[in-house]
Amino acid sequence: MCSHCEDLARTVAMLGDLALYDHTPGADQEFINVMGPSLAASLPEPPPGYDPTRGPNYPGQG
Repeated sequence: MCSHCEDLARTVAMLGDLALYDHTPGADQEFINVMGPSLAASLPEPPPGYDPTRGPNYPGQG
């Protein structure tokens, strides 16, 4: 796996771990509020022309 791909996978995993930690009793909300946006900001920009609102309708979507 290329180093860029490894970085992306690691960042996505940390965001997932942070989301799980958020639901832990006694979780430090200040830590979550600081780390969440910081990790998200380190993700790469989406490809040019990408529109997340376009695509198939999934079950449960209006």
